[in-house]
Amino acid sequence: MEMNQEIMFKLQMFEQQIKQLQQQMQAVEEASIELSSLNMGLDDLVGATDSEIMAPIGRGIFAKAKLLSEELLVDIGGRNLVKKSIPETKKILEDQLVKLDSAKKELDSEIEKINKNLTDSIIEAQSQMGENVGCDGNCHDEKGKCQMPESKKCDECKEADKE
Repeated sequence: MEMNQEIMFKLQMFEQQIKQLQQQMQAVEEASIELSSLNMGLDDLVGATDSEIMAPIGRGIFAKAKLLSEELLVDIGGRNLVKKSIPETKKILEDQLVKLDSAKKELDSEIEKINKNLTDSIIEAQSQMGENVGCDGNCHDEKGKCQMPESKKCDECKEADKE
């Protein structure tokens, strides 16, 4: 019984790890989609000086604005803004996409490792259960002959079969 509890605990632990990694993977994929979309949107700004654009001001709220230059203010972390050209900004986004792709590959690798461990644990559990299932006194026919496959017979039944 302890073996079954240990196996169940292991399987639950693997399941929990996989769920966490899948959530991280989803966040990485969403960030990649957002950055890719932003990167493509920057192309629309090239040569659009003095054009009217819709500028987001927060949570789905936009304002009509006039693009005065192709110079952008880019948050480089900690609310520090630096002036960047559109090509420089695109390069920053592309670098971030490469990092996200690398993170996605690492997460895929981790999920694969956990899936392998999970599969190995299931196989081990089935093997142990198979070893435990067998000669338990109820495996004999009316003549007293063991009905279990040879690989599952206990030593006592194997000896009895030799006689």
